[in-house]
Amino acid sequence: MKKRNLLLLFSGLSLLLAGCSASSMNDDGMKPRSGGMMMQGQAPFGDADSIAYSRELWSALERARLVGPAAKPDRVYTGTHPHGAMLENLSDRVTVRGHQGEVIVKRNYGGPGITADKVAADRKAWLKAVTVMFKREKGYDTEDQDWFWVKYKPDGSLFTNPKGMQLAGRVAKGMPKGCIACHKAAPGGDMLYTR
Repeated sequence: MKKRNLLLLFSGLSLLLAGCSASSMNDDGMKPRSGGMMMQGQAPFGDADSIAYSRELWSALERARLVGPAAKPDRVYTGTHPHGAMLENLSDRVTVRGHQGEVIVKRNYGGPGITADKVAADRKAWLKAVTVMFKREKGYDTEDQDWFWVKYKPDGSLFTNPKGMQLAGRVAKGMPKGCIACHKAAPGGDMLYTR
């Protein structure tokens, strides 16, 4: 009886440890690569600090009138997947936690029968997401040009991926698809398609 209980205990402990190490792995079974301030085994995005930082960034974007009810308009153009059917890009400099950096804001619009004229007439009705790249301090993620990535809902809350991770930080770092993987292909070496 004691041997069986010990065996069950050992088996349960092995499963628990396997689950803990698997939870820090990417979809491909690899741990995220270390870059800048990310520690070995730490999730590259959706962690508590990235979520808190995204809230501070949203407030800075509202003050700059890049998001929210007082957001200034820009030219609406036809978009491409994975963003929206219609898009608007704005760039500026904002300050978060004492660091001033370049920010690229992409407003993603969608819905049946959407046109640029319909968006221009009522942006709020068509806005589906706001995707942002913010240039953080040197060393944040040197490998990926120190960009902080975030996907907001129109109200400033965060979208999540299918696993429930909030999309803020080094989104999809080390994965074959996602923000960083897509933007690595941008010409110019700055991860930007909007130049």
